[in-house]
Amino acid sequence: MAATLTLLKLPILPSKPKLPRPSATKIVPFPTIHSNSNSSSSNRHNSSFLDQNIEPLKPAFLSLSAITFPFLLDSKDALAVGGEFGILEGRSFALLHPIVMGAFFFYTLWAGYLGWQWRRVRTIQNDINELKNQVKPTPVTPDGSPSPSPSPSPSPVELQIQQLTEERKELIKGSYKDRHFNAGSILLGFGVLEAIGGGVNTWFRTGKLFPGPHLFAGAGITVLWALAAALVPSMQKGNETARNLHIALNALNVLLFVWQIPTGIDIVFKVFEFTTWP
Repeated sequence: MAATLTLLKLPILPSKPKLPRPSATKIVPFPTIHSNSNSSSSNRHNSSFLDQNIEPLKPAFLSLSAITFPFLLDSKDALAVGGEFGILEGRSFALLHPIVMGAFFFYTLWAGYLGWQWRRVRTIQNDINELKNQVKPTPVTPDGSPSPSPSPSPSPVELQIQQLTEERKELIKGSYKDRHFNAGSILLGFGVLEAIGGGVNTWFRTGKLFPGPHLFAGAGITVLWALAAALVPSMQKGNETARNLHIALNALNVLLFVWQIPTGIDIVFKVFEFTTWP
């Protein structure tokens, strides 16, 4: 702030360096009263012009100084390394990654549940069709009309068909297809963003990365997200192989997520050990 306010008093042009004093033998005439008067008038004019043009800009300079003032302070006590990246090296930003990824773990389970329900909507119709093939045909007369026999009670197979039909209607109301697609899109976008952000934050705090189980598992999860999403166009065309592979990739993703939790907790303990707030 002091540096900014000092700039407000600087002249527009730098002052000329002083010339060496002439020798005594050389007579230099003094400026006349007229020239002194003109110089003084010019200086007052320049000073007035400077004040008039800088005065409206003072609030902007002061606001800019207030914003940049915290970054000019010596904040090494609140940072993990040397302070080159400011608050990005602090504990607050370091804890964002485990919090977000912990939420994504449960969100992955929720997305899997939605996907399984959508799969149930598709497969339950196949179950109904198979049961319908087991129902005995209605007896008919020789001329092709139904037999005028008393209507018997529904068979167990017919009761099961009715039950599955009602279940399918309820599943369709849940809009599981759209909800699963939206959940997968969120996981792909923000999951990849935070996976990369975790490695970048580690580099901010330490100046390097640490190859190990946590880093490799995180990279594997990110790749599996991308591969599972790449199968969606084939799945929409009814490719059952793509659907089964999509499920397998996401199941492996969940296993990697579970395996990564203990190593992530160890890193959180190190964050509290080697960093300070903010």
